[in-house]
Amino acid sequence: MNDTNYEETLNRVIEKALASGATSADASMDRSRGVDVTVREGKLETIERDESTGVSLRCFVGQRQAHVSGSDLSTDGLEALVDRCVSMAKIAPEDQYAGIAAPEELAHDLPEIELWGDDPVEPEVLEAEAIEAEAAARAVPGIKDVPGSGSSWSAGEVWLAASNGFRAHKSSSLSGVGLSAIAERDGVMERDYESYTSRRRIDRPTPAEIGRVAGERTIARLGAQKIDSQKAAVFYDKRVSASLIGAFIGAISGAAIARGTSFLKDKLGEQVFANGIELIDDPFRAFGMGSRRFDGEGRPVQVTKIVEDGRLTTWLLNGPSARQLGLKPNGFASPGFGDPPSISVSNMHMPAGSQSPEELISSVGKCLQVTEMFGPSINPNTGYYSVGVSGVWHDGEGNSFPVSEITVADNLIEMFKRLVPASDLEFRNRTNTPGLLIEGMTIAGR
Repeated sequence: MNDTNYEETLNRVIEKALASGATSADASMDRSRGVDVTVREGKLETIERDESTGVSLRCFVGQRQAHVSGSDLSTDGLEALVDRCVSMAKIAPEDQYAGIAAPEELAHDLPEIELWGDDPVEPEVLEAEAIEAEAAARAVPGIKDVPGSGSSWSAGEVWLAASNGFRAHKSSSLSGVGLSAIAERDGVMERDYESYTSRRRIDRPTPAEIGRVAGERTIARLGAQKIDSQKAAVFYDKRVSASLIGAFIGAISGAAIARGTSFLKDKLGEQVFANGIELIDDPFRAFGMGSRRFDGEGRPVQVTKIVEDGRLTTWLLNGPSARQLGLKPNGFASPGFGDPPSISVSNMHMPAGSQSPEELISSVGKCLQVTEMFGPSINPNTGYYSVGVSGVWHDGEGNSFPVSEITVADNLIEMFKRLVPASDLEFRNRTNTPGLLIEGMTIAGR
């Protein structure tokens, strides 16, 4: 089925929904394919190929909505899907804030963004990459085993349509290499990993570098100790620092603000970080993991300084949350079209600071460097935060050693105000932050 068939099929689905009693509707069709290869001990273990096509439809009958999805693209299958969706919408409870975008709100003259990385990568190439990564990890002195090493390529296309006239098509591809390694000392085994996904293979480290990092991280965990409970500085390694900003993003989501379940609900326009701190959302970044030409409801997107000089400038709004708050949507609806949209950023980053991680750590004396976190707990109303961690303890006298079975806790409102970014920003995910230093946190050890 060619692209035109998909577009025509979506048009027929929307027309059928309206003819069946829907007052409005939106839909998407997606086609994905990919190859995933794993190796073990230098030999091919599995090759998995995946090809799938699906359709999602959301129908409104007044303020009632329902959504369904399926993979049967036959004429009978699509008609059944439409009939089911409209029938469900007719008996659904009313939602006064639901609805698709008005035609005048839609994005036009959509910019071109490079999201297609590599053309299909042959399994033999992926196998060679996975073997190279595994060999590099095993070459690190002390590594006992590499349970598995993998390399993959995938691509996806999505066609979108809505009864308000919106039509769009987008395509993208991804490649990735990842593995874990195991080491043992005194009968205690430790495991760590490294993985790297990018749109283009040339933008990531070599498989050998990825494997070496996995091995070295694993060795660095051997001999982990506990430390005494105390107050001290905590440095969140860039591997985990984005989770703090993720908590911030969740707290300024329009849905959370509308429900009144956010510890930042009274902070719009106020200083929430130190002077000079910024959070920037850039949907137009070439080959960005979260890049998009429009939001999940077809509205325009733009580069936004969500935090400017430490001050919170905006809530993140989709159509329903904006209606509930009496505000205008501002381009942060996550992909909808056939599903109710939620809220998400695109490519979010915090600009790098002026000092390296090593300089920040050495400047504060005793410091816990967090490299892994387990089960964070956040009270959405108060911002109270606690999380189990492991990492490296720096004693302030030039000595350091691995630590585990530790909990750190504080209040996110105060943590954000004390946060200091390091200089090691790297763009590789949807949310990118450098390492983050926060002084005076509560550390629970032995």
